[in-house]
Amino acid sequence: MNPPPVALTIAGSDPGGGAGIQADLKTFSALGAYGTSVITALTAQNTCGVTGVLPIPVDFVRAQWRTLVADIRLDAIKIGMLASAELAQAVGDFLDERRCAHVVLDPVMVATSGDRLLDPAAIGALRRLLPRASLVTPNLPEAAALLDASPARSVAEMAAQAQALVAAGAQRALVKGGHLADAAESTDVLAGPEGVRYFRSLRVATTNTHGTGCTLSSALAALRPRCADWPATIAAAKHWLDGALRAADGLAVGHGHGPVHHFHECKARWT
Repeated sequence: MNPPPVALTIAGSDPGGGAGIQADLKTFSALGAYGTSVITALTAQNTCGVTGVLPIPVDFVRAQWRTLVADIRLDAIKIGMLASAELAQAVGDFLDERRCAHVVLDPVMVATSGDRLLDPAAIGALRRLLPRASLVTPNLPEAAALLDASPARSVAEMAAQAQALVAAGAQRALVKGGHLADAAESTDVLAGPEGVRYFRSLRVATTNTHGTGCTLSSALAALRPRCADWPATIAAAKHWLDGALRAADGLAVGHGHGPVHHFHECKARWT
């Protein structure tokens, strides 16, 4: 048997288990990757909101990944919540020191509940990370913040912003259209060396979407080492996430925006 790919998530912790490090590790496991983690922040949150954020000292974040890579190979890296400019700079230094073929940057700025998770002063540092990532995966507000622009209001504007992120230094940009007002269909737009690609899917009628962005980006990191290219990886990740969304209501976790069902393909064991 070939060993599974090893994926690293650099992100914050969610004690509710639906987003952040917890969602990433669940996703890695569900998709057959071995998950490792470096925690950047502790949060106090549940499905209804975030009540506190405690950043991990940057020197200790560095200690986590330096100790990790001294022993364990990395086939893919997913980067999530960074919280501060100093930490974003440290992550950039790490990526320069430890080259990895597949790096997914999820520019986490605001939680599903609307709570801010990124210091506004850190947006510039986040922009400087774009060239170091193989793929950046902003939603509409995040893409707008990275470009200092207004959020896209159409698929055509999404495509223009994805291309603008590439012009700003990103290798590839996948702009996610979940916030776009479209009752029937959701479209994500990829721009990069492969040109502009559109990934369309029917919307799932659920409010249990907590951690969707974290989950998609970690699915991309888990799948890319075994997929032919990024478009194939995106298609596979979105197909899997669609199943996780369709099964989300069955979890009945929390009273707000509940999590998606990361282990929906093993659902029989949960009933």
